[in-house]
Amino acid sequence: MQISVSDILKRPLFQNAKVIAGKDGIGRQVKWAHVLEVKEFESLINGGELILTTGVGLQLDLPTQLKYVKRLIEKDVAGICIELGPYFSAIPEKIIQLANEYNFPLIIFEKTVKYVDITQDLHTMIINQHHQKLAQLDSLSRKFIDLSLAPNGILKILQELHLFFKQGILFIGDHEKSYYYPSEMKEVESALQQSTTLFVSPSKEEQVVSIEGRSFACMPVRGLGQLLGFVCIETTSAQTDDMTFLILDRAALAIAQVLLRSRTIAERKQKSEGEFVRNLLNGRDVEQDELQSYLPTPSSNMHYRIFNIDVDDLALDTAEEDWEEIHIQRSMTIRSLFNRHGFFPAISSVKNEIVIVASFLSASEHKKETDRFLQILHQIERFTHSDYLLGSKCQFGISSVYHDVKDIKKGYEESRKVLMLHKPGLVTTYFYEKLGVYRLLSELIASNQLQSFVEDHISPVIVYDQENDSELYETLRAYLECSGSKKETAERLFIVRQTLYHRLEKIGALLGKDFMDPTKRLAIEIAIHAYQFMESRQSI
Repeated sequence: MQISVSDILKRPLFQNAKVIAGKDGIGRQVKWAHVLEVKEFESLINGGELILTTGVGLQLDLPTQLKYVKRLIEKDVAGICIELGPYFSAIPEKIIQLANEYNFPLIIFEKTVKYVDITQDLHTMIINQHHQKLAQLDSLSRKFIDLSLAPNGILKILQELHLFFKQGILFIGDHEKSYYYPSEMKEVESALQQSTTLFVSPSKEEQVVSIEGRSFACMPVRGLGQLLGFVCIETTSAQTDDMTFLILDRAALAIAQVLLRSRTIAERKQKSEGEFVRNLLNGRDVEQDELQSYLPTPSSNMHYRIFNIDVDDLALDTAEEDWEEIHIQRSMTIRSLFNRHGFFPAISSVKNEIVIVASFLSASEHKKETDRFLQILHQIERFTHSDYLLGSKCQFGISSVYHDVKDIKKGYEESRKVLMLHKPGLVTTYFYEKLGVYRLLSELIASNQLQSFVEDHISPVIVYDQENDSELYETLRAYLECSGSKKETAERLFIVRQTLYHRLEKIGALLGKDFMDPTKRLAIEIAIHAYQFMESRQSI
């Protein structure tokens, strides 16, 4: 699959060439041939070139010659060919020692050669090999696609890879069944599955992993923005070439199609799950066998939260026949994400809302931990699939922790209250138990108590602003938020201190000069929050 220095030495134009140093490095890959006759070459070299020179750049003192060759080695060139003659008649022994130390092929021509013929020959050879690789890649891609449609397609794709590479092949799934070929690869399956370098960073691309002294080139398998697993091939060294990863990439694409097709079929079978969840959210009765089918078996350590996603990125006029596919894609993605974080999700997806009954096992003292929920939330925010879920346009609300399924409706209502408060920016938390005073306000909104409470405590200020186009309400709110600091309040409102004094005097006249007494101040602060809360509800 690669052209090495040893392959090039077999070409007719190299029949008189001699390798005088770095013989252990003639297996290096040659990506191109380059004539180099300048001293400063860093910007001209990419790595992998076979350097051809008459020695003009080596007409220097020995320390500079050594530095020149060392820079070539550091740039990872494949080797250097030097034509001995009037510019450079002999290779110093120290340069030979340096080349041997780094296994850097040093080749000499003792007779005049035409570098134009050599570059033409080598470039033709490299380009022909490149076309051959593309043809092989295209042929393998077609085979992978065909095999992805066959029964047990993943294993057949691995067998095709094994036939091509003559190396052990595995597919390591993230919450998917793993496959391997031949059978002796089973011994490293669990080690790769548990590898700390594979699944710890899902955004990472291809990588080489060492397990028990063996190296594996691993290519991620992705679908619908999710990491589904890795297809891995055992390699003979810690490095592998681009062609290997290109082939693995085509195999990964075919495997992703198999997995997504299987998941789609499974999600279609789960269609009734959405109806079941919606019944629970609305407090309707459900059959016992449905509970056993869609929710995990109850236990003392099994808890759940209602995770609510408000979706407003899709047009409501989307054709009805397209919605089923959108629902399936959403559910597949969300289910995979929650499964990966250790949850047992039951999902309901409608046009503008996705609700997940996220069950999880946890000891009582840890059941209120929020880290895993936040990780899922932030991953959803990064979704860029605008055709079925654009994370940047989603809003989230998460209920308290519950144990009894009878509380699912209550949890759903809590998640909706969080959403209602989060949208206008009244709160920054996503969790119901962290709403603070707004938790109480949301419970009281159904009655008229909030309205009367606001009227009793701050309506004189609000009415005065409406009649006089003044800003006493904002001044009062800022003054309380600044804990009564006049200097800080004036700076926040961008007014002079005298103007603030005048406004505070007017507020005292309207609310009473004791409005900063602790009890009265607390009531006023709650009334301000209640007023904001009611205003935000009217704007939604």
